[in-house]
Amino acid sequence: MGIAGCAVLGLSFPAPAAAYDPREKSLSELEADLLAGRTTSVELVRIYQARIARLNPRLHAVIALNPDALAIAAKADAARAAGQPQGPLAGLPILVKDNIETADNMATTAGSLALKDNLTGRDSAVAARLRAAGAIILGKTNLSEWANIRSSHSISGWSAIGGQARNPYALDRSPCGSSAGSAVAAAASLAGAAIGTETDGSVTCPAAVNGLVGLKPTVGLVSRANIVPISASQDTAGPMTRDVRDAALLLGVIAGSDPADPATAPADDHRADYLAGLKPDALKGVRIGVARFAAGFHPETDQVFDQALATLAAAGATLVEIDKSSVGPDVSKLERVVLMTELKAGLNAYLATTEPQRVPSRTLADLIAFNKAHAAEEMPLFGQEAFELAQQSKGLDDPVYLAAKADAHRLAGPEGIDAMLAANNVSVLIAPTLAPAWLIDPVLKDRFVGGGAGGAAAVAGYPHLTVPMGQVAGLPVGLSFVGPAWSEAALLAYGYAFEQAAHARTPPPEVP
Repeated sequence: MGIAGCAVLGLSFPAPAAAYDPREKSLSELEADLLAGRTTSVELVRIYQARIARLNPRLHAVIALNPDALAIAAKADAARAAGQPQGPLAGLPILVKDNIETADNMATTAGSLALKDNLTGRDSAVAARLRAAGAIILGKTNLSEWANIRSSHSISGWSAIGGQARNPYALDRSPCGSSAGSAVAAAASLAGAAIGTETDGSVTCPAAVNGLVGLKPTVGLVSRANIVPISASQDTAGPMTRDVRDAALLLGVIAGSDPADPATAPADDHRADYLAGLKPDALKGVRIGVARFAAGFHPETDQVFDQALATLAAAGATLVEIDKSSVGPDVSKLERVVLMTELKAGLNAYLATTEPQRVPSRTLADLIAFNKAHAAEEMPLFGQEAFELAQQSKGLDDPVYLAAKADAHRLAGPEGIDAMLAANNVSVLIAPTLAPAWLIDPVLKDRFVGGGAGGAAAVAGYPHLTVPMGQVAGLPVGLSFVGPAWSEAALLAYGYAFEQAAHARTPPPEVP
């Protein structure tokens, strides 16, 4: 079921009288209420559908609703009533970003009209794991078209299919991207939680500016099978939730090895019980590296960061200032070579798996031609110069690409994050994720302020967690926790302890 013009096909999905109120409830609270009989999965689906019908015309967070969600919810209720074994997400509605395939009757579009009929009938590994855990895939969320890789002068949260997603804390502000709709939907309680994807900042940036917890896992912990790709070196899916516990719960569900994604071969060896380490005293005695060099871009955000540092110290952490001289060289140019080369190879490979009658564009070159032929719909605000640059790349055997890939990973990972942690004898690096959300501007486009906390983690493929640390003028800002490969359990433990001490998240106002 699509959402034409960001209204749910004219349907109102009215909630029942005296309806249960799921706003701001965590997955654990929703599960407890289901088990106690205070609500049902059918009621939850109906209420979330009603909220989407009412709020989505303003927020533009959701692209499509699953037409079978109510039937799936009814089965979940029947299984619960019969006392059948329940998965960790049994009967809980979850939204997924619309570059993640599901076997439901919903196209996977990446926000592009070129994929508007891309009904694949197959689950991504992420969707299959959510389903196996009992989750109800409620629908698909809007995103920066093509996960923000079509242009370097784009507007975060805009797609030709979904329109402009808007920050629920201030509708004239950017939701960031590319997992814009997932962030907006989770923040506005349009579902229990959401799944996003990241190549560089696409989970953590929208999570931070929408007052959420967002986790970009180690590349290889979560399968990318049947997710529209950008970069085999950097892509991953990750949870976007209203608290750390929910992020840990979702990560435990979607993490694991998958033969369809060779990068995940070590995942089962590193996968952990992420909930087990969530303790309020997890920061006690932990040496934390303060990456002050990734702050200083906005005085008001620095003030909130200083408050967060005080909270961490009060929770028993030892704060260690990291000298700027230990920061490695800028790897952004190397990263660009990697992304452009892998984008062409990855998209061509993905398009080859789609049905030609549904997706006539079979290559990146075809997509470029499609956009030119449909410029009024696809390129009214920005172009496709990144697509065109990627089309010029010379393939995965190109020596320039291979050298850039090796150098980027080495400089960002072993000689970057790992070296910084070791030299300062710290377990984790922290910094503000970025400044508050900027105004949506079709003329000047995106205007990121800050954001240096996670770039090296993205290039290295290392985990990056952001947790709400407060607000600036009513707009959320996040605190980043960056660690070595496979350190998700530790990052979640630190983030949880900070969250419990700071209580820094303020829900968005109800959208009129």
